[in-house]
Amino acid sequence: MSRAAPGGALRRLPPRGLGARIVAAFLLVAVLSALTTAAVTFRQARAAILERAQDSAVTDLRARVEALAPDLPAAPAETDLRALALQLDQGAGARQWRTAVTHEDGAPVTGDGTPPVLPEALRERAPAATTALTQRFRHDGEMWLAVALPVGSAADGDRTTGVVVHASFSLAEQEADIATLVPAARAGAVPAVLLAAVAALFAARRVLRPVRRLRAAAERMADGELDTRIEVTGEDELADLGRTFNTMAGALQSDAETLRAMEARASRFAADVSHELRTPLAAMTAVTEVLDEDAASDELSPETAEALSLVADETRKLARMVEDLMEISRFDAGAARLDADACDVGELVARTLAARHWHHLVRVDVPDATTARLDARRFDVVLANLVGNALRHGGPRPAVEVRARADAERLTVTVTDEGPGVAPETLPHVFDRFAKGDAARTRSEGSGLGLSIAAENARLHGGTLNAANRPDGGAAFTLTLPRAPAGDAPRRRPER
Repeated sequence: MSRAAPGGALRRLPPRGLGARIVAAFLLVAVLSALTTAAVTFRQARAAILERAQDSAVTDLRARVEALAPDLPAAPAETDLRALALQLDQGAGARQWRTAVTHEDGAPVTGDGTPPVLPEALRERAPAATTALTQRFRHDGEMWLAVALPVGSAADGDRTTGVVVHASFSLAEQEADIATLVPAARAGAVPAVLLAAVAALFAARRVLRPVRRLRAAAERMADGELDTRIEVTGEDELADLGRTFNTMAGALQSDAETLRAMEARASRFAADVSHELRTPLAAMTAVTEVLDEDAASDELSPETAEALSLVADETRKLARMVEDLMEISRFDAGAARLDADACDVGELVARTLAARHWHHLVRVDVPDATTARLDARRFDVVLANLVGNALRHGGPRPAVEVRARADAERLTVTVTDEGPGVAPETLPHVFDRFAKGDAARTRSEGSGLGLSIAAENARLHGGTLNAANRPDGGAAFTLTLPRAPAGDAPRRRPER
């Protein structure tokens, strides 16, 4: 069983689509808003419940103390304090507070003599207090409220008698009320999140609808439908994007039509010029044979013989350039045809080299009985261009090798040399038309079309032609062809 790559599950967690991200963002905002609202509401409700209980307790205690304080002596004894605490305990009612009374710095006195339940901090602050003090604290796992109420002087209400009444009671009932707020807040948050999810789905669908239309239009344009436009509604950013897309599409369509027209005119011009030059060049080529014979004789001066040889060579180069231009024009017009037949690859390679007197300059490594369905003429053109290119640019000792290998489906022919190789900046453009330069290796007797024609013939076979530099020096051109092109009927060159 294959194991997933570490962290693969985590990498799949974040939503990748724009719609999923919109929904996730809506839900995140809704959840955070619901939690924040619930937390604030819970905090305020809790504070309100506790403050209400605290205010009510202070009010009740003050009323009881004010009713009993006039009977308290000016210098109360411990028995007086205990009697006051007992009376307060008996009047606690449902609150069930437990009271203790102190005088100045004396110890707290309770009505039944049991130790009081009082927080130490409140006891320390109480003697100096002039108004009621309160403090919540935990006792036996429950929340309690302690109140310290100074008893005012009968003679002057602004001063205290030094007597402080302490009352403490449990807030368990209030805690129970607070506990009920949690499920209520949760119950209120869930519908809010669900409503947010519905709103998020609706918003995502509304936002993504123009995006999907834009994507579909872009895909149609990528398929060549440059007249594609999208319907734009609204005035928001997506509408602006749609209008920009339509403007861009219109500009692209106009530019493409202009380029196609220019390319058609250029191709037609090249074809017309090549056709017009072909007839006079045929006559000039025939004359070059006579010029070669005259240049080889001893009847002419060396300068004249050299000039005749130069004219003959340049005439042949011009004739080959015209033929290359006509071949390129046929490719551009889609008129190039493939006449494939079963061929012995080794025999084709040997024939190509022998026809150009290269057989003694090139090593050949082709296994016997290597066959493929090829157009012999076009294969000869490709191989001649590759080998000629290697011989011209492979350095003083090119050591060119032609190597062929075949499997059930593909034939691979590699032409290598041991020269300086192709300049890295030139390598991506090695099959461009008219790409020239000392290191470009793309010249075919000066036309700059040899490797372009070779690449076009490879594509016509349904194959590829690639160029690379060898690790140990030199260049390698690899021709890959199917061993059996589909169908016997001639095929037109596919659109580039």
